[in-house]
Amino acid sequence: MDAKVWLILAAVVAAGLAIAAAVLLVRVLSARRMLRDAGIPLRDKALFWVAVLYTVSPVDLIPDPVYLDDIGVLLLALRSLRAAAATAVSARPGDGTGR
Repeated sequence: MDAKVWLILAAVVAAGLAIAAAVLLVRVLSARRMLRDAGIPLRDKALFWVAVLYTVSPVDLIPDPVYLDDIGVLLLALRSLRAAAATAVSARPGDGTGR
């Protein structure tokens, strides 16, 4: 394959990774309503904001054409926040619905 094909392939992969990171960032931002819940530990709330700041910051572990580090940080934040929310809801007294 010549250089032009590799360049096009790299651009498509980079665009796909950028879209995946953007989708995850939107999902993390939509999950921010969970931050108002008093039952969620401060560590998980802080991880949320660290993930958002890391994703939008120009400093990365892996250079920006490859968004794997951003995707990993966002997935970790989502997983941690959802697990903390599930624990907080199950720990609430009442009917178990969390309301």
